[in-house]
Amino acid sequence: MPEGPLDNTLKVERAKKDWTQAELANEAGVTRKTINAIENGRDIPSVYLALRLAKAFGVHVEDIFQLKEGRIWGRSPFES
Repeated sequence: MPEGPLDNTLKVERAKKDWTQAELANEAGVTRKTINAIENGRDIPSVYLALRLAKAFGVHVEDIFQLKEGRIWGRSPFES
């Protein structure tokens, strides 16, 4: 999985629907480049876009996007 604060299964969900990046981009109202950047961990979607992507797949946002294990903005949630 690419580096970044989130893991995502966007590519997996897209494959389940047999959609291209362009088809998903059209469903979500963004460019294919945006979908590619999110899939590869180079971009983090806004909450609004994450919700639209989840709705396109008929799943919950958490089914697609997860915080990397135990990390919040590069810190452990137990650090003060």
